[in-house]
Amino acid sequence: METAELAKVLVALGCPAEKTAALAAQLDKRARQLAETKGRSYDEALQHLLKLMSQGSTAQGKQSHVEGGRSKAMSGD
Repeated sequence: METAELAKVLVALGCPAEKTAALAAQLDKRARQLAETKGRSYDEALQHLLKLMSQGSTAQGKQSHVEGGRSKAMSGD
């Protein structure tokens, strides 16, 4: 996958646009490393990394929601 295409996927996952180029390059590099060390194809490794990012993003959103709820509850609003 081209870095520009990967950057578009990252934006769709909620990454800030100004950080996507650097993150896309890092993901590309890591996917190539995983493919080599784990005997996977590049596409499989990249899919794996994107899935982890997506799960992390979802978990972070849930955590923010929970923390926001606690703040309101503690403030008495």
